Parts: sequence; C-alpha cells; structure tokens
Amino acid sequence: MEIIVLLLRQNLVMFVYLMIGYFLYKKNLVSAQGSADIGRILLYIVMPTAILKSYLADFSPERLKGLFVSFLASLLSLLLAIAVARAAFSKEQGIERFGAAFSNAGFIGIPLVQMTLGEEAVFYVSSFVALLNILQWTYGLVTITGDRSLVSVKRLRTNPIILSFLAGIALFLLPVSLPAAAENVIGTIASMNGPLAMIVLGVYLGQVSLRSLFSGRVVYRCTLVRLVVIPVLTMALMYVFPAKYHMLKLTVLIAASAPVGSNVAIFAQLYGQDYMQSVKEVALSTLLCIITLPLILGIANYIL
Repeated sequence: MEIIVLLLRQNLVMFVYLMIGYFLYKKNLVSAQGSADIGRILLYIVMPTAILKSYLADFSPERLKGLFVSFLASLLSLLLAIAVARAAFSKEQGIERFGAAFSNAGFIGIPLVQMTLGEEAVFYVSSFVALLNILQWTYGLVTITGDRSLVSVKRLRTNPIILSFLAGIALFLLPVSLPAAAENVIGTIASMNGPLAMIVLGVYLGQVSLRSLFSGRVVYRCTLVRLVVIPVLTMALMYVFPAKYHMLKLTVLIAASAPVGSNVAIFAQLYGQDYMQSVKEVALSTLLCIITLPLILGIANYIL
C-alpha cells in the first residue's frame, strides 16, 4: 500500500509539472521549438548526468552482481516489449511499433524510481535506459523510417546516454572518487530531470486539442499495449528472478511501465513521419499512466 501512495503522490507532483508546460505553451511563453531546445538539454546534459550520478556509489560485490542482474532483466524486458509491439501493430504502423515498444524510462522512469525507491534503485534503472537508447537508435530508427542506412556505429559511439553509462560504470569499478564540489554539481543537474522532462511533455500536450487526443482507436490501442499489456507481461517475466532482487525487479518494472517515450515524437519530426500522431500517443499515455503505474506497481509489490 505504501508504494501505491508514494507513486500517486509523485505522479501528482509530475502532473503539476506537466500542467506548467501545458500553460506555458498555451500562453505563448514557450514555443514548440523552445521545448525542442529544452529536450536537447535533457538529452545531452541532464539525463546523462542523472545516470552518471547513480554510479557514484561505493563498489561492492553485491552491487556488481545486482548490476549484471539488472542488465539481464532490462534486456529481456525490452526484447519482450519489442515482440509485443510487433505482434500488436503492422509494419506500416512504425510509429505505434516504436511507441509501444519503448517507454519514457529516462524522462519519467528515473525520477519515479528515485522518488519512490531511492538512489540505490537508480543504480539499477540506468542499465534499462542505456539499453533502451541502443535499441531506439538501431531497431527503433529502422522501424519508424524503414531505412536501414540510418543506423551507424558512430551514432551509438557518440550517444550521450551510452557514454554516461560507460563513464558511470568506470567510476563505479575504479577506486577513485570525485571532489565534493563536482558531486554537488552533478547532483544539482540530475535533480532537474523530472521537472524539465514533464514540462517538455506538457508542451507536447498543449500542441494537441483535447478532443483529438481522446479520439482515434490506434492511439488508444498503442496506449493500452504500452501501459497495460507490456507491464503485465513484464511483471510475469520479473517473477522468474529470485525474491532477494525485489527492489531491482520493481525498478525494471517501473521503467517498463512508463508511458510512450517522447523520442517517438522527436524521431517522427526529424525523419518526416506523422509528428502529430506521435505527440497524441505520448500525451495520452502520459496522462493515463497517472492511473496505471500505481496499480501495476501496487500489485507487483505484493507478488514479486
């Protein structure tokens, strides 16, 4: 019951941030281009810093083992989500395949994990976020565009999320520590992740009329697959891992139960796909996850 209350409380806070973004856009205080600029700050600075911060922890064999388990659990969860999305949508529905398969684990998953399960849990969710980015920039890019030539090693090698993940692992494994001032800067920047991400999503929401947001079967089907079908199947998958990894399993489940990732809108805009359709799916799933996430995690907290 406690985790449900915590999630409801944090979802309420994040909903307030969402509404701030919505009204900023409606009052012409932030433009769509402005939100895209904030999105780039999140992608290149804030999210990588949040991931890096999660690895500023003392090394221990137990943590190292947990890291391997979280990597495996995250990989299996993401492969499951891809398979479900492929089964639910046709090849021509690339936006829905991408949106259903890839959650907003970075923008929403990390803040929720941090607020409900603590800093220790962020250590484990970072594996999910890094793998999510690798799959988005390979399988996801081909899915949404149909162009295999867009996938390159260079894109992965320079991806800020992947670089911060590797840097964080190095800091965790090596017997070094950062100066206190550097850790303070990292902590301050990392704390911006939740508010900024939700403000950007609020701007997305402001671009869609509420009437069109709540119409269209495909949007509802994508939201249902992303918020209910995949989380329930992921919960069943997590059940096979030992009970001693309870917190780790909840961490992966939160990331897997997050709404449609905002990258689907970014990719759609960059590569000339149906941008407004992708924005609808991001916005609707973000609103409805306020209800679904606490329910999924409340059930999981008792059975995992």
